[in-house]
Amino acid sequence: METTSQDTQAQAPNPLERRIDMAVTLADIERQVEQQLRRIAKTTKMAGFRPGKAPMKRVAQMYGGQARSDAIGAAIDKSFGELVRTRNLRIAGQPRVEPKQSGDEDTIEFTAIFEVYPEFQIADLAARSIEKPVLTVGAAEVDKTIAVLRKQRMTYEPADRAAQKGDRLIIDFIGRKNGAEFDGGKATDYPVYVGAGMMLPDFEAALEGVGAGQEKTFDVGFPDDYHAKELAGNRVQFSVTVKRIEQPQLPEVDADFARALGVRDGDIAKMRAEVQANLEREVAKRLRARVKEQAMSALVETHPIAVPQALVQAEARQMAERALDDLKQRNPQMKDMPVEASWFTDQAAKRVKLGLIIAELVRAKDLHVRPEQVRAVVDDFAATFEDPQEVVRWYYSQPQRLAEAEALAIENNVVDWVLAHAQVTEKPAVFDELMGNAA
Repeated sequence: METTSQDTQAQAPNPLERRIDMAVTLADIERQVEQQLRRIAKTTKMAGFRPGKAPMKRVAQMYGGQARSDAIGAAIDKSFGELVRTRNLRIAGQPRVEPKQSGDEDTIEFTAIFEVYPEFQIADLAARSIEKPVLTVGAAEVDKTIAVLRKQRMTYEPADRAAQKGDRLIIDFIGRKNGAEFDGGKATDYPVYVGAGMMLPDFEAALEGVGAGQEKTFDVGFPDDYHAKELAGNRVQFSVTVKRIEQPQLPEVDADFARALGVRDGDIAKMRAEVQANLEREVAKRLRARVKEQAMSALVETHPIAVPQALVQAEARQMAERALDDLKQRNPQMKDMPVEASWFTDQAAKRVKLGLIIAELVRAKDLHVRPEQVRAVVDDFAATFEDPQEVVRWYYSQPQRLAEAEALAIENNVVDWVLAHAQVTEKPAVFDELMGNAA
């Protein structure tokens, strides 16, 4: 089939957009249509005729339009594919084909509009500075972690005294605005943790010093940006009945506590060793994440490349779908909430750009992962489970999970390459800040 083509650089703002003009001959299209109709006639069933015996005129009447559409589509696909191969074009996304007015009655002309991948060289990172946080896990960090674990296993017991910060109060309350109850302002047997910041500051402050069985009425001011517009910026009145006051009780660091953390024989020294090992693993993970964030930012900032909008739009749609799935899992009632892909466009563009840079870096610098690197990532995942070998077998039996491990191993290679070519200075990390325990 004869085709003609002409490349033109797009004048649109998108520097990656290209156009190819194509023409297919009507004679070739008609031959393809006839061949298609003959194939259809051999198997089609038509009322009044035996299978395969229907007249070609009737077959053409019923299937001619679809056959012609298929023939034109196949001709365009073939022509476009040949041009892409001969010109070594790297197409991003699917081309958009538009009809073009033809000056030749014997041809049908089209224009294929598409994007190509950007071509670029890996930049020199010698001038980039990266701070590498460092932290050694010692006894003090283990003590702080055990303190957090104790708080996670905190229990409450009745307190025969006035309420104070840290207590849990069981209360009934009614809220009124201008003397009338408002939606969401009433509850029974509601737990309040004094000083925890779960309620409005005025509300929690008013509960300090109250006793069990006491009733108290007080005003509460809502902030101007409160999510309920009818309450934002207003002062309302709450009437509270304190039913019970409970004080926190931390578990002792003893054999029972060690067993609760999975140390079967209750050995406290063994418990501390396991806490330290897990903590070292978690600290290393978080330190690595901070370095990775800087490394990836350095790559993005040193490669000001354009990205194919087709890939950005596809990534934004996937992000929107994942966000909606997450909403459904968290709250099934939100299954009909609209989630627009446009909300994720900027983030999608950054992801696509970074993905293109990483792919070129891996190719240009031969940073492909080796099997032992993937296994190291899987082993690290599995180390926190009771039966690591079972987890390893599970990963290698799940192609999607193994692909995630391979992707992480590639990122590790990229980060190592960036650190080897940038200016790296070590900086001590603050444990509480790193672990989110500062409060």
